[in-house]
Amino acid sequence: MKTANISRRSVLALGLSGAAMLALAGCDGGEPADGGSGDGGEEASDAVQIDAEAFDALVSSGPVADDAAIAASEWATKVKNAGVFRVGATQTSQLFSLLNEVDGHMRGFDAGLYQMLAGYILGDPNNYDVTLVQSSTRESVLQSDQVDAVFATYSITPARQEVISFAGPYFTAHQGILVAASNTDINGVEDLDGKTVGVQEGSTGRALLEEYAPGADVQEIGTDEELRRALEQGRIDAYVVDVSLHMGSMVSNPGKYRLAGEFGPDDNYGIGLPLDSDGVAFVNEFLNTVISSGLWTQLWQICIGDRTGITDVPEPPVPGV
Repeated sequence: MKTANISRRSVLALGLSGAAMLALAGCDGGEPADGGSGDGGEEASDAVQIDAEAFDALVSSGPVADDAAIAASEWATKVKNAGVFRVGATQTSQLFSLLNEVDGHMRGFDAGLYQMLAGYILGDPNNYDVTLVQSSTRESVLQSDQVDAVFATYSITPARQEVISFAGPYFTAHQGILVAASNTDINGVEDLDGKTVGVQEGSTGRALLEEYAPGADVQEIGTDEELRRALEQGRIDAYVVDVSLHMGSMVSNPGKYRLAGEFGPDDNYGIGLPLDSDGVAFVNEFLNTVISSGLWTQLWQICIGDRTGITDVPEPPVPGV
């Protein structure tokens, strides 16, 4: 199993160099958490960077659970007694959990939530340890009690629910339509009929387009990079894949692309917990507090909206449903 433990406190104390941080970054293989459901993890020098000061201030303003709420949960009590929140996560996801090599801090939508959850239980959002996970290790680190929870753009599926439990959902993704920034003709799936639309080879894109845009001319092309090149060269009019991947591309390549809509079934991201853990109810209560207080929307704005130029704030999902 390919994992690595990184303590927020120990990273800062050691003052790791950029080279050392890059060595750690290689431990998770750099793959999207769901084999295509992440935001690509790519980092370009001209990428739109997160507002670190705003992110840190928001996370520090998160709620703190009262003692009674913690005592009522065996899962939360275990974390409280250990004095540190053990998280399975990634560190190469541009929008969801990216390691800053300078200050040793993780930032992104997932990172903000697990840091606020650390603060909710322990009173300190920096009191967490990260075990780097890949799509193939997320269940095993929970089953072997290496982590208390997994935050990794983790899609809730029936097969996974047989071996672990999920709190949430906390984020809902769909298929996204990427077009060149100059394209004004395509503004939704209904505009794809008669257009040449690229999808990744072997993905569910073709089947979904046959259902939602049967008049589209679908072209299967290899990789994300090849599809974006085809879009830039005008060989395709639009590129369809999980919206999280597109959002990462937009951040890494500012001004090149525009998100022209989303469609398809819900892909709900959940927080992985040990099977049948009473932590599900506790974490769902935390999520409901974050959502009702407006912190979820503010976190989305800092991590995603301000960086992608997407102005329509999504409705948060309803945890536990």
